[in-house]
Amino acid sequence: MTATAPRSHRGLFVTLEGIEGAGKSTQVKTVVAYLQAQGRIVIETREPGGTAVGEAIRSLLLQPSPTPMEPDTELLLMFAARAEHVNKLIEPALVSGQCVVSDRFTEASYAYQGGGRNVPGARIAVLEDLVQGALRPDLTLLLDAPVPMALNRARQRDRTPDRFESEAAGFFEAVRQAYLDLAQRAPERIRVVDATAAPAAVANEIRTQLGRLLGSP
Repeated sequence: MTATAPRSHRGLFVTLEGIEGAGKSTQVKTVVAYLQAQGRIVIETREPGGTAVGEAIRSLLLQPSPTPMEPDTELLLMFAARAEHVNKLIEPALVSGQCVVSDRFTEASYAYQGGGRNVPGARIAVLEDLVQGALRPDLTLLLDAPVPMALNRARQRDRTPDRFESEAAGFFEAVRQAYLDLAQRAPERIRVVDATAAPAAVANEIRTQLGRLLGSP
């Protein structure tokens, strides 16, 4: 279990969530730039990934395969990568006062493995507590867009879809709803951002949310 340093000595932990095509990868840069402009030292990372072991697990998880992976296998691999990520990168950075900005974190497990794969939330919660202890993001920005719009964006990418991107629309409808349910249960931490707007407007809303987190006017 991961211990956490006192709040006053810690950096900020900000995560971005959303289904494929919601614009997370673009807006991660917005978050990083904003925090750096405030004089913060920022580490940008992603899940699954962020460490050598995590990136190896990422390749395994995203590789298309004709044989479906068991939902529990997928969940355990996600948390195996997360354990490395938390202990080797996230927690040490926060303890040293640096900010960490991650493209996905544990909300993705509740949405994808919980909502999309029907893994019980209680099972995910056990792994969350085991791997993270008291660690939770200070702010989670949930970029939300209707599934048809998001998937249309994702499918315009110039590469072969990965294992998750190849899922049917119904899978992503379940994932999106799970994300929205999480935001409804924790509105003080998980902020829904309308990702149907132009990227500049989405970035402005993200900067507003970050300003609230930092207590800026």
